[in-house]
Formats: sequence, structure tokens, C-alpha cells
Amino acid sequence: MAHDENSPGGPPRAVIAASLQRERRRAGLSLAEVARRAGIAKSTLSQLESGTGNPSVETLWALSVTLDVPFAQLVEPPRPRVQIIRAGEGPAFRAERADYVATLLASSPPHTRRDIYLVSAEPGTARESDPHMPGVVEHVVLSTGRALVGIAEDPVELAPGDYVAYPGDLAHVFRALEPDTLAVLVSEHR
Repeated sequence: MAHDENSPGGPPRAVIAASLQRERRRAGLSLAEVARRAGIAKSTLSQLESGTGNPSVETLWALSVTLDVPFAQLVEPPRPRVQIIRAGEGPAFRAERADYVATLLASSPPHTRRDIYLVSAEPGTARESDPHMPGVVEHVVLSTGRALVGIAEDPVELAPGDYVAYPGDLAHVFRALEPDTLAVLVSEHR
């Protein structure tokens, strides 16, 4: 099920559009060059920059790696001094081939580099992630359910309360083993 800008928890298309334009210009790259480096169609990037596309988490990660910016920098709108995100709210991004949703809870303040996500996943196809920017470390605490999480070659099984950290700059995976699996993921940029 796709989210749209007007539904609670949908991707903030206007914020993504402005962020992509800003970061592409900062990098001094053309639309075609960013699309080529990210491995996406130029028309897809054009739609995202015009605020009409509905990006998957994979597309946004590819663009963040290409533009050398944290994922959250592309998707987070300006926030108030005190921020509360209720369950079911916040900018949510669905995987293309897995029943996996990552909701941005907090991005890094200036001069720090960490982002916090709430992940909800269902059994079925795993969320397989390509390597992120060099130096990224992901920390996962499982809240409910069970999941296989970590480096794609050797993920570990987590139960509620379990924690794992692994290099996010290697291929990695999140596979829910039970319905209604929830986890908190912290992406640390070194």
C-alpha cells in the first residue's frame, strides 16, 4: 500500500523535493548524473524533485549515498523545539520488495551524525539493504516479535529486548520472523 503526502505517515514529498534539489546543487551534479550514479531513472529523480514521485526507502538510500548526505537530511521537515511523534505518525518509507516500513523518529542535530527509526516488519520477503556510506554503523533493539538482523551473510536472530550493532557499509538484512515485529534502529554516521 503506497502512502501519499496527505496520509498520516506518508513520505513528505515537498521536503524531499526541496532537499534533493538543494543537495544536488550543492554537489554540483546534473539531474542525469545523480540518477546515473544512484542507479535510478532520470525520470524518477525528476518526479522526486518536482514533488510528484512516491519514493521507496531503497531509492532514497541510493540518493543519500550518491549525494553523500545522511538519509534523514533528505526526508525530514523542519521540526519544533519539542518533538513528539505518536505511534502511526511521522515520515514513513516502505521497502519495494518486503513488508518493511521505516519511520524516521529523529535525525542528527547539527554536528552529530545519528538518525533514529522505528521499524515495523512482517514475515515474508526480507528487507535487503545495499551498503550505505562508509563508516555507517546500525544499532537495532528489537521491541516485539522476532527477526534476523545484521550483515547479510550472517544475520543474528533477535528476540524482544535484544540488541545488535553491525557495519551499515556492508550489505545487511532485516527479516521479520513473527507478525507485528517492531524495532528501533539507530543509524550512526562516523
